[in-house]
Amino acid sequence: MIRLYNTLTRKKEEFQTLEPDVVKMYVCGVTVYNDAHVGHAMSALVFDILRRYLEYRGYKVKHVMNYTDVDDKIINRAIQLGVEPLQLSQKYIEDYTIDLNHLNVLPATSNPQVSKTMPLIIQFIEGLIEKGYAYAAENGDVYFRVTRDADYGRLSGRKLDDMQAGARIEVGEAKEHPMDFALWKAAKPSEIFWESPWGQGRPGWHIECSAMNLAELGEQIDIHGGGNDLIFPHHENEIAQTESYTGKPFARYWIHNGMLQLGGEKMSKSLGNIVTPAELLAQGHRGETLRLALLSAQYRQPLPWTETLIAQAKATLDRLYRTAGNAAAGEPDAGVVEALADDLNTPLALSRLSAIEDPATVKASAALLGLLGSSADDWFQGGGDAEYIEARIAERAAAKKNRDFATADRIRKELLDKGIVLEDKAGKTSWRRA
Repeated sequence: MIRLYNTLTRKKEEFQTLEPDVVKMYVCGVTVYNDAHVGHAMSALVFDILRRYLEYRGYKVKHVMNYTDVDDKIINRAIQLGVEPLQLSQKYIEDYTIDLNHLNVLPATSNPQVSKTMPLIIQFIEGLIEKGYAYAAENGDVYFRVTRDADYGRLSGRKLDDMQAGARIEVGEAKEHPMDFALWKAAKPSEIFWESPWGQGRPGWHIECSAMNLAELGEQIDIHGGGNDLIFPHHENEIAQTESYTGKPFARYWIHNGMLQLGGEKMSKSLGNIVTPAELLAQGHRGETLRLALLSAQYRQPLPWTETLIAQAKATLDRLYRTAGNAAAGEPDAGVVEALADDLNTPLALSRLSAIEDPATVKASAALLGLLGSSADDWFQGGGDAEYIEARIAERAAAKKNRDFATADRIRKELLDKGIVLEDKAGKTSWRRA
């Protein structure tokens, strides 16, 4: 039995799908206005593990991860850089795709973008207005009426009266109620815009995901996922507008991952305390090491990101590769399968994986976690940075030939700091990973 923690009901539930053997899963992706950080990758990785496990259990998974490429932050940054907003967002989409490839995250079934879903977004808003759930203001904005949704706040556990106490209508807004949220925003001068029945403008953040989900997966889905920082207001508002539009329950399971922390705070672009996958890879860490490090905590818990965490992940992978060698995969260990069935308990799965002695079983069990995809030879001797290492060895040899031993020693130390050990023997230099 597969059991998953459902944020909506606040308990673990037996997993059952709307359609036999089919899983419809929508995961909120990144807002592409800057480099994605490791915390974003953590969220993508959690749902990659869930997908892999469900597919192992025989489900066909329709996995949708969107890109928010129309947003205030994108527009503001594009203005700062003097580029077109969609040009900026496309660059960061491509960069993030490379990051996920390094972490062995399977490509989603589809990656919808806001800019390519505009007709349906407008149609969605029109439908909400017709049903009385939304209204067009005189300034060209369109808002959702939260007071029409009787159970607004049930995902986050908040009550509308309590939320209203601390809310206010900002200057320039034309809301009926302080908690009403924007479905459409009238364009400001020189901003990117689309034509609509309410004038030139662009969609609000929340309606974008509801429309992309509807376009890709239909009115009802099995799993909606994302970081727990999205529970309110984003996912709360998604439920309100989607169920008001369709008249049906939206997502059966709401699954949220905890936050990656750096320096005791949530890793966040706005706080400036971020580390990107590209930076870590440039430092000599391998994508598989970062992947295992991100799996070391149960997905709903916060995970402090430290150099020690990365070193421990590297040591664990070394042990696993030594055990698995170049064996062909057999059958996964029942204990690993059982751990993942219990709300994706990856720490327990890794603990059980480390205790397995049979190489074929190690290989198959690790595959459920997207690990041990390389050969043991490649892990210890090769890899994508082999060309770089050989170049540094040649540079060191030239320095030694010129009796520049200080430079030769510096190169050896720099490689050692990256986990590369040089061994000089019979006039030749070989290398291995520490």
